[in-house]
Amino acid sequence: MTEKSRQERKPYEIITATELKNNLGKYLDYVMEDNEVIVTKNGHKAVRLTPYVNNYDRYFVLREKALDYMYGGKKVSYEEFMEIYEKSDLRMEFINGEIIILQSPNMRHQEISGELHVIFKEYLKGKKCKVFYAPFDVHFYKVGFKDPDVMQPDLLIACDIEEKVNEKGRYMGTPTLVVEILSSSSRSKDMVDKLNTYMISGVKEYWIVDPDNENILIYSFEDNKIDKFAAYKKEDIAQSFYFEGLEVKVSEIFNNV
Repeated sequence: MTEKSRQERKPYEIITATELKNNLGKYLDYVMEDNEVIVTKNGHKAVRLTPYVNNYDRYFVLREKALDYMYGGKKVSYEEFMEIYEKSDLRMEFINGEIIILQSPNMRHQEISGELHVIFKEYLKGKKCKVFYAPFDVHFYKVGFKDPDVMQPDLLIACDIEEKVNEKGRYMGTPTLVVEILSSSSRSKDMVDKLNTYMISGVKEYWIVDPDNENILIYSFEDNKIDKFAAYKKEDIAQSFYFEGLEVKVSEIFNNV
């Protein structure tokens, strides 16, 4: 696309606060036509007016338009995401204001998840904590952020089930331990974005299971920072920092699938 054609289809306008005040109706109509308005004050960008989004198809269109200019992607609010989510049959996550559509996991991913679920469930017998597997929505409230991220960890251990289930039967607590099994499409997100979300939302321990390299990385969090870290190869026995006695023979996880 040439620079001229890009400018011709520019999906935003930059105006002053005075222009907005004098032409409010005009710019509201412009935004409602799936455009955005950037308002400046004293020569600096101050506010962005953006369309309210309540379905995924419209979100996708707006996101593609946003990729053509300075913001790098369409952001939505937590409230907008929940409206979209409630109307959709798609599996999706909400991370840092963006909607992520989840791909169906492959057979090896599911077999590894099943192996770990059996081990965790056996360990938790007689304890108040419970293990759950995806799809299972969790709202992660990050320190310093108004809106939570909404994600579906591959596996999680929750110890606050009794007091953190709402009237709709949804879990609204913070898991003690979460597990993500890497795939080619999720590697970067799981190792960077989700690591950060889990760390600053009160999760105590994060396991990253890597089928390609056949290893397990375990992070322990304390005071919203990484406190401990361990990497376990195929010949090792992975051990939880938080749950005493919770062990996984790495070779069995990968050899049995």
